Amino acid sequence: MPKRILQGTVTSDQNEQTVTVSVERRFKHPVLQKTIRKSKKYRAHDANNQFKVGDKVRIQECAPISKTKRWEVIA
Repeated sequence: MPKRILQGTVTSDQNEQTVTVSVERRFKHPVLQKTIRKSKKYRAHDANNQFKVGDKVRIQECAPISKTKRWEVIA
């Protein structure tokens, strides 16, 4: 099964080797037919601490690295 890849913006880089990435998705409401924006935050592994707040990044699913980290930054 292929690993999921999401695209988002780094919102926090304060932890060592970890970034918080906010991923936004858009969809149409089933009844109102209005476009809705929802966002979710993911904690991702950044081995070299190279990404800073505001960077656009892609994250990929991986095996659990810690209690909250199940994603890794790929670009």
